[in-house]
Amino acid sequence: MSHVLPSHEPAQESLTGRLFFAEDPDPRVLQGVFALMCCLSGALLVAGGSTATLDSWPGLALVILLGLSGLAALVPWDHVPTWALWVLPLADMALLGMARLSDSSNGIGILVVVPAIWLGRQFGRRGAVVSGMAAVLLVGVPSIAYFGVSGTDLARLVVIPLVAAWAAAAVAAGIEAIERGRREAERRGERLTEALEELDHQRLFSQAILDTVDVGLVLLDKDGDYRAMNRRHADFMRLAFPDGHDGRAGQTGRVYLADGTTPYTSEQMPTTRAARGEEFDDARMWVGADPRTRRALSVSARSVVNEQGEFAGAALAYKDVTDFMRALRVKDEFVSSVSHELRTPLTSIRGYVDLLLEQPGLDEESTQFLGIVSRNADRLDRLVADLLHTAQVDEGPMHVVRTRTDLSAVVRESVEAALPVADIAGLYLDLETPEHLWVMVDAQRIAQVVDNLISNAIKYTQQGGVSVRVTEDLTRVEIAVSDTGIGIEARDRDRLFTRFFRARHAEEQSIQGVGLGLSITKSIVESHGGRIEVESEIGKGSVFRVRLPLDAVAAE
Repeated sequence: MSHVLPSHEPAQESLTGRLFFAEDPDPRVLQGVFALMCCLSGALLVAGGSTATLDSWPGLALVILLGLSGLAALVPWDHVPTWALWVLPLADMALLGMARLSDSSNGIGILVVVPAIWLGRQFGRRGAVVSGMAAVLLVGVPSIAYFGVSGTDLARLVVIPLVAAWAAAAVAAGIEAIERGRREAERRGERLTEALEELDHQRLFSQAILDTVDVGLVLLDKDGDYRAMNRRHADFMRLAFPDGHDGRAGQTGRVYLADGTTPYTSEQMPTTRAARGEEFDDARMWVGADPRTRRALSVSARSVVNEQGEFAGAALAYKDVTDFMRALRVKDEFVSSVSHELRTPLTSIRGYVDLLLEQPGLDEESTQFLGIVSRNADRLDRLVADLLHTAQVDEGPMHVVRTRTDLSAVVRESVEAALPVADIAGLYLDLETPEHLWVMVDAQRIAQVVDNLISNAIKYTQQGGVSVRVTEDLTRVEIAVSDTGIGIEARDRDRLFTRFFRARHAEEQSIQGVGLGLSITKSIVESHGGRIEVESEIGKGSVFRVRLPLDAVAAE
């Protein structure tokens, strides 16, 4: 984009411009104006009864002036030396001095101001000084020499040069001020031009960068109108709004929720939420009606505020996550299929174990072994259920069945079950809990939470041990599992409870796992209305805290 600034060309089309605002005034115009004023003055004197004739001093001066003006019109002033520009105004002053050598030419001397202004305009302060001296020598002195000395002549000798010099100085000062202003305006114009060119360059450069990134970017103003978007988002817009878009937030088109079938409402649209000042991450949508070409997008929004802290608009980023969403769908279908396939042999194992346990005459050791098989079959069944839950996690929270449960007993059983593993690893396993703590929870699910936390603590601890502590206060029940293990990096903590996520330390040390345990644990805790938190430091261990609200506690 180019920017054209107003030019500073001389105002050639007007007489005032040619006299005062042209960079180099045209001597022909100035001489013509002076000759015209002298002719007008002579005509007025004749009309007033003057007896001057062409053979008198005034008449002779007028004839010479007209001839000089005609000659000035023929001179190529663009090619004459600078000193020649002094000739015309000084000659005009001399002709005025000649014209005043008559009793009938009183008052014509005031016209000396015209060549004086000319000199001031053309040569500045030097011209003003010369015009004052020339007015004395060429206009005042000849008159005194011709008529003699009188009070009136002396006054004219002083006043007329002063007026001429003052007028020339005023014009010179005004022209200098104009020139300074012009030069300053030109400098500012040059700086403005450079700034505009730089801004234009930066705009093109920024647009090139925005069009290069593989993320759709949109900028909204405070009223929800689209102010800018990059090329990538324009591609998404063509899919989402094949019939066109009028550039305002909240319009609906071929835009669907994460399930790919439910249309977005106007209030749900990310642009509507962003225009209200909301900030969010990973709002997922599908755009496009054709399953073969539609794209899945993850949308994030941030508000823009002005210097007063007021909402001024919003910026949205649309990331293409189609491959990720399709991979998730394939993974969920695979997990669901495998889980269903595992259910059949598990059901058979549990059935035959139950039949064996019902057989009379079993010795105590066999009964104990079958009990272990039964408990592990139950745990495996829960794991299969958890796999199914991960495949259906977007369909709602995990289903729990609350019963009156002794939480202390549940935690104690989990610790006792983990003791052999801790002994093999050479770790201590401590427990601190009230003798009884009755709560309304899903006993199997809470046992799964404690099992997962203790199992992880042992798995990621190489020396030292694990401590389990159960406490209660007026507002909540807390289960804290702390270890002296490898710890968790800060950058991994936000994703720690994400399905199939594994921390970098775990992968580097080849610690087995699929990344489901903590995700399932979090889901169980939240299904009980509680929350799970983690504190960790690399090389010093971690503390996981499960907090259940007071309304989950049952009085004994």
